[in-house]
Amino acid sequence: MHMIATIDATESRTSSVALAGAQADLDPMAALKHHWPEYLIEAACLGLFMVSACSFTVLLQHPESALRQSLPNEFGRRVLTGVAMGLTAIALIYSPWGKQSGAHLNPSLTLTFFRLGKIRPWDAAFYVLSQFIGGILGVFLSELIWGSAVAHKSVRYAATVPGNSGTGVAFVAELVISFLMMTMVLNVSNSARIARFTGIFAGALVATFITLESPFSGMSMSPARTLASALPGRAFNTLWLYFTAPPIGMLLAAEVYLRLRGKHAVFCAKMHHDNDKRCIFRCNYQALKQQISLKETML
Repeated sequence: MHMIATIDATESRTSSVALAGAQADLDPMAALKHHWPEYLIEAACLGLFMVSACSFTVLLQHPESALRQSLPNEFGRRVLTGVAMGLTAIALIYSPWGKQSGAHLNPSLTLTFFRLGKIRPWDAAFYVLSQFIGGILGVFLSELIWGSAVAHKSVRYAATVPGNSGTGVAFVAELVISFLMMTMVLNVSNSARIARFTGIFAGALVATFITLESPFSGMSMSPARTLASALPGRAFNTLWLYFTAPPIGMLLAAEVYLRLRGKHAVFCAKMHHDNDKRCIFRCNYQALKQQISLKETML
């Protein structure tokens, strides 16, 4: 009886979410009415990510920081920054907030899932808007916390800018890391066996990219993340690069995935779905969950 009640409750919640989603397809006000918590979560999570980015950049790059003075090796500081930001990403993805919104935190990711048909148009628009607003507010909060230290030339609001190799190399580097990140997300999150580890893989890639790739482009993968740092620092010269290469890279990864596995093999747009939070996307996670249950039964 308890199992039947649980199934009925799940079906009822799924039906109500589907009805709200259908209304949100047509009406932006309906989307706001029904899905505003997810929009706020996206803004808050990227804001927290930017606070973390600015804070660790101050601690590891500002010349007056005791931690910076104790770590003269640049590569070592990049490793620590990568680990810190990778853990930040993991914490946000597996937080109650991240489990509810899907923890995109990146317009490139949201636009790619929109291309894959997993996000409704108004949800995609409000997700992207929320991400930009959240990132900007996160850097503003960082300035309140750290004062002039976050504006120092060695910190620059944790800006992502091309390295000494130039904009061409930076463009290719951003495209490649964005392609790799989206390829990982699609293959891991749609695998019955390892879907729940998507956030761990994402955090590991963030740490790796910051350590190895950041000298070429600053390691962004996100227009919202780059704009948030560029606004107060007025670093607009190469902003176009971060508005083009990351979404192109992720969209290319989606096209490759579609050709290899097909649209039916994209189950949802959440980074972590094995939880009790509602899902506002065009979700087919139950089909993937059935695969998980079947494999467990066969073991």
